[in-house]
Amino acid sequence: MSATAALWTTVIVLGVYHGLNPAMGWPLAVANGLTARRTGAVLVTALPLGGGHFAAMAVVLVPLATLTWFVEWSRAIRLGAGALVLLFGLWKTVDTRHPRALARIPPSRLAWWSFLMATAHGAGLMLVPFMLRLCEAPAADAGGIERAHARVMETLARSDLATALAVAGVHTLAMMLAGLAMAVAVYRWLGLQFLRRAWFNLDRVWGASLALAGAAGIWMAY
Repeated sequence: MSATAALWTTVIVLGVYHGLNPAMGWPLAVANGLTARRTGAVLVTALPLGGGHFAAMAVVLVPLATLTWFVEWSRAIRLGAGALVLLFGLWKTVDTRHPRALARIPPSRLAWWSFLMATAHGAGLMLVPFMLRLCEAPAADAGGIERAHARVMETLARSDLATALAVAGVHTLAMMLAGLAMAVAVYRWLGLQFLRRAWFNLDRVWGASLALAGAAGIWMAY
């Protein structure tokens, strides 16, 4: 697998991981379906949850992608970003508390809740090392997918802003599909008993995955 394909695959896999994580909101979709007693009520939560998640990704990725001096300081920026994600992940493995303010946001504001939850968990930070690598110009002897990536970037005026939004969009789409699949499965077939029997705390797993993403970012900077 080429480097560019591996980076995009990682973006998608992280999206699936975020979608399956109950902290990103799929239990709220199940609750909405149970309240309305129809599957459609589960599905309609995808837009506000996905919209909030996309905004949380974009607010982290876009400012970094639009740095005009990124090329000159690319290695330093990627090392710093990787170290930041690594340290945040290690901190989350120790301190697994959730901000109390998130518990006071009503369900009618799902998009706002999703944005704050993803931000508080550092979900956007996890994507930073991979987005910064994708913002680099592809090598002259790049293979097929790198050339295709380069053509897309040229079509979009070689805008790193476009890359940041593409990363946020692809990641959020994977997150929405995974979260919806989990919510529908619990609502239609697995039932609430599944949550009681299979529920486990992902806080330390989340922290470890952040640390892993940060370490990967540092490794890719060399």
